[in-house]
Order: sequence, then C-alpha cells, then structure tokens
Amino acid sequence: MGQRGLIVAPPRTGKTVLMQKMANAISKNNPEVELIILLIDERPEEVTDMQRSVKAEVVSSTFDEPPERHVQVAEMVIEKAKRMVEYGKDVVILLDSITRLARAYNTLQPHSGKILTGGVDANALHKPKRFFGAARNIDGKGSLTIIATALIDTGSRMDEVIFEEFKGTGNMELHLDRYLVDRRVYPAINIERSGTRKEELLLHPDELKRVWTLRKAMNGVPPVEAMELLIGKLKKVKTNVEFLMTLQV
Repeated sequence: MGQRGLIVAPPRTGKTVLMQKMANAISKNNPEVELIILLIDERPEEVTDMQRSVKAEVVSSTFDEPPERHVQVAEMVIEKAKRMVEYGKDVVILLDSITRLARAYNTLQPHSGKILTGGVDANALHKPKRFFGAARNIDGKGSLTIIATALIDTGSRMDEVIFEEFKGTGNMELHLDRYLVDRRVYPAINIERSGTRKEELLLHPDELKRVWTLRKAMNGVPPVEAMELLIGKLKKVKTNVEFLMTLQV
C-alpha cells in the first residue's frame, strides 16, 4: 500500500481492460480497501462500461467537459482520498489518465513565459505532480495508492513531454506494447521495460532471488515469446509465490 504506479500505454493496447481487471482483483483480494476509479477526458461509453464492470466508486469527467471540470473532479477526488487516509483507511485511486489531467492543468495555467517543447508551460505540471505525489503510507494512519496511466506514441509532442516529466516519479512502471497487441497477446506487457523500484523492500529475500532468476532467464527473449511463456506458467498456479517457488534458483 502507499505506492505510485505508472501504466505506460500507447493507443489501443488494452489499458482500460487492464484497469478493469486490476480493480476487480483489488475488490476481490482486498475488500477492505476503498477503491476509486477516476476517469479524465474519457469517452462516455468508456465511463458506462467501467461502472458496469467494476465494484468501485467511478468518478469521471468526459471529453465533452471543459478543462475546468477535469481539474475540479480530480481535486475533489484527491481531497476526499486524503480525508479517508486520515481516518485510517487504505485508499486506492486508479487514474486514467495522468496525461489528460496534465493537459487540463496546462490549459488553465496562466502563462509564465516559459514554454517547454510541445507547448507545455513550465509551471503547469506542478499540480498534477502534486496529485501523483500524494500517494504514500502514513505511520499510524492509512495509505493512499495511486496507479495512473500515461499516454505515449499518440503523435502529440505534448504527451511525450508530460510522460518524460512523470517518468521516474513512480515506484512501479508497467509498459504496454503495441507489438504484442498486434500479435494478440494479452495483457500486452513488455516485461523487460517494466519493473518496480526498491523491490527488495516488498519481497522476501528468497522470492527476490527467484524474481532476479526469472529476469535473467527472460533477458534477450523476444517480447512475444517472453509474455506467452509467462502467461502459460501463471495460468497453472493460483498465486505469485506459488509460481516463484517453481523456479530453480
């Protein structure tokens, strides 16, 4: 709990379905967690589908709403989450997407005269970074976990700049790969580019050794083969630990 995660996703790589599955997994395995799904600048049908697919509070501001509404909804959600954490609750926010939220803040930001590549004002990313940085585990209180999607390869230089600014700010990055989607591999996760910071603090030493062994074994394996192999192995077990115990260290 208390982590910041980025799901780095090109267009049409299944990020929405992945978030639905993550939400359902959280609801099933950790029913005590307060789960909020925040959809910014999304299509109305995506919002409806999310509401029907998950057991969680879905808060949204669709693409036909002005940037002011996007920002208002996001700030309402983060303030509500902070109050819940203060009362000792564990809160998880799934945000789709941090890129569109940053765009909205950029539109509303008074011009400072310092414009980055792609038309991003130098001061515009402070507030979305503060939103993302709110995730933490508080001693004696609750925790706030934020998992957000970041859009890349959209053809927008602004989106690339926003991603570069957020890259490295999360504890975890999960990269989705268009190449895998084209070959009908789901979830389309690029294992080599994905990873967790300070994983030694999250895993038992024996589990950590086995994770390193797995990464060494998959180093240099083509992404499609690596993901198909991993999916096949995971389908045979019920937990991550059970899967790791099958590996030879």
